Amino acid sequence: MLYSGLVSVTFRQKSPEEIIELAAKAGLNAIEWGGDVHVPVGDLARAKAIGDATREAGLTVASYGSYYKAGYGQSFADVLETAKALKAPSIRIWAGDKGSDKADEAWWKAVVEDTKAAAASAGEAGIRIAFEFHANTLTDGTAETLRLLELVGNEAVATYWQHKPEFNTGENLDSLRKLAPQLSNVHVFHWEPGIQLPLSDGIEPWRIYIDALQALEGDRYLLMEFVKDGLAEQFLEDAEVLKGLLTL
Repeated sequence: MLYSGLVSVTFRQKSPEEIIELAAKAGLNAIEWGGDVHVPVGDLARAKAIGDATREAGLTVASYGSYYKAGYGQSFADVLETAKALKAPSIRIWAGDKGSDKADEAWWKAVVEDTKAAAASAGEAGIRIAFEFHANTLTDGTAETLRLLELVGNEAVATYWQHKPEFNTGENLDSLRKLAPQLSNVHVFHWEPGIQLPLSDGIEPWRIYIDALQALEGDRYLLMEFVKDGLAEQFLEDAEVLKGLLTL
């Protein structure tokens, strides 16, 4: 089943309380809490309080949106403990900070080994790992993401997906379908190259993407990220569009 949600870093300037209120007002199901501003790594009391407040508002915690970058051999322990305090079912991580075109085999190996270690420790807590699908990482393309997932070789490691503004609908749909077997959540926004647009301008492509997602087994969150001009009013309009698409 598909559930609607909000990525908290869409509104970095807002407090967690304001974000919870806004998500509830929009009638969404969940929040992905970001680890850079709202739920800092290692602040377990804050993570617990925000997780509890989210659930008390009738929302769920979709995931912990960490900024852990695999490849540097950094400790994952504090990230995991924060996610546990938040009671997040999954942790989003980054496949390093180098694009696949700039990465040598040693870097691939480093990212793979860090991910394996993170997944092993998270798995003991029943928490999944998912890569951000993003430029300037090893998951900057579909083939590269599939390669990384294969090298990691852990069914508890998945990937997010988001549309690429420079791709047409068919190309984005092909990417989505290829990643579907190991797909976690989806970041939802509508851009054309260099231009943020209301989600209502992307109803047709998003209807196609959501149709493909609804055919998959399992539960996933469609998490709103980036709204035109960063306005709460635009977010509320976009939320209505997303909810409408999910009920078609």
